[in-house]
Amino acid sequence: MTAVPVALIQVTDVRRLTPHMVRFTFAGDGLDDFPTWPDQQLKLLFPRPGQRAPRLPDAADGDAMRWYQAYLALPEDERPWMRSYTVRSHDPVRHRITVDFVLHGTTETAGPATRWAASAAVGDTLARYGPAAEYARALPLDRADWVLLAGDATALPALGSLVEALPAGTRALACVEVPGPADEQRFTTRADLTMRWVHTDGRGDALPAAVRALTFPPGTVFAWLAGEAGTVRALRRHLVGERGIEKQQIDFSGYWRRSLTQDDAPTEEDLAEARERLAAARPPQG
Repeated sequence: MTAVPVALIQVTDVRRLTPHMVRFTFAGDGLDDFPTWPDQQLKLLFPRPGQRAPRLPDAADGDAMRWYQAYLALPEDERPWMRSYTVRSHDPVRHRITVDFVLHGTTETAGPATRWAASAAVGDTLARYGPAAEYARALPLDRADWVLLAGDATALPALGSLVEALPAGTRALACVEVPGPADEQRFTTRADLTMRWVHTDGRGDALPAAVRALTFPPGTVFAWLAGEAGTVRALRRHLVGERGIEKQQIDFSGYWRRSLTQDDAPTEEDLAEARERLAAARPPQG
């Protein structure tokens, strides 16, 4: 039976990339044989106040569903917070992974992940769930003449892993919303990449407006969209309804929801988005 992909990980390095982005390097069991691919997500589990490390349920004999049920059965004040993050990079020689954290909000409004990231230091411990090789997915970047990448600051870790993996000669246009010039990042890529930075200054409609104003290159496009769920939906509606792009040519993920957390119940729009993503992931019949 396949082992549940859960392990404790320890911080080995902390580096501030920009005013709102911190990069953590982690070591831990299982990182020597770690499945990797661009835009790869995993769950991080954060300790509750008073805990030096997150409390984890038993491994449940390799049964992922039973492990998750045991996780939910932990007392709420002891159950670690679980959040989704992107593996920014993996070092198979040193057995390390890096994960970039966006620092949201203020001390009073920040969620548990931002509160942890704002003060974490070398030696601090989290846990990871995943990734699992059976959930690996290859984006169909080869079925288009060029690639559009659009997202907010939370999309930068995944976007960075994607542009660094693009083959030489791939034409790519990226439009990214960040708070200001100091939050811009540089990427190394073999692709023919054009970056468009959008400085929000607190506005919620800056990214859709910027994408609407873009002049698209000729040819077919594959679009990758990520960030705040409502913004991602607005971008997708624009690409399908106004640009005439087929839904199958768009990969989209709502990473966070304005005024809501991952602990809050999904909205009807969230459920509709999940159904569409499931439908798009199914192989064609016949």
